[in-house]
Amino acid sequence: MIILKTEEEIVLMAQAAKMVAEAHQVLQQEVKPGVTTLQLDKIAETFIRDHGGIPAFKGYRDFPSTLCTSVNHEVVHGIPSNRALREGDVVGLDLGAIVHGFYGDGAVTVPVEPVATQVHTLLKVTEEALYQGIDQARVGNRLSDIGHAIQRHVESHGFSVVRDFVGHGIGRQLHEDPQIPNYGRPGQGARLQYGMVLAIEPMVNVGGPQVQVLDDHWTAVTTDGSLSAHFEHTVAIQPVGPPEILTTVRERASVN
Repeated sequence: MIILKTEEEIVLMAQAAKMVAEAHQVLQQEVKPGVTTLQLDKIAETFIRDHGGIPAFKGYRDFPSTLCTSVNHEVVHGIPSNRALREGDVVGLDLGAIVHGFYGDGAVTVPVEPVATQVHTLLKVTEEALYQGIDQARVGNRLSDIGHAIQRHVESHGFSVVRDFVGHGIGRQLHEDPQIPNYGRPGQGARLQYGMVLAIEPMVNVGGPQVQVLDDHWTAVTTDGSLSAHFEHTVAIQPVGPPEILTTVRERASVN
């Protein structure tokens, strides 16, 4: 069941999402050779708790950490460890926070400079695909219009879209209906409505779309060993026009 949010609830969700965006801003400054993913996790947890939030992922289905850190061919759900980042790596930073009982969720993928030109292209295309999908999250469109826009952009650049993991609704729960695939034909699925809040999150591979989950039961990797990137925003569908991106460090405009 899709749960529509009131304007008051979206205000609260925006606080959680803004905290995620601010934490990402701090984390991106810390990504450099020699830094471990466990150090990044500790920075994320400290930031969220110091600002009055609760880490959304820690303990969720027994996940052990605040931050998902997915390096190179790891697609999503990488568990932080003593692994040190090296020049040429890319690391996905997926983070959630709870404020006033509501969730915010967002992800970025960051290069450990210097990196190859193809890496910059992968990150650019994946982030562009995210915004292509977001632009389709408008009243009157269909759910699959989001994924179709993402897939079309990604594949036009020779990359592939992961199909095993999808975006989702979000609110008082981290994962709510509807599921949001990052691929598909347009004009399918639920009609988008004002009050829907969605976590849109393309995962894009240099090689094929196939993934497998490692023995830790969390870390998903590309089966062909190719690089992967992941970007995500929490967005609130508006009465008219494009959605409001909640995972931003900007102050939210007042609503009359």
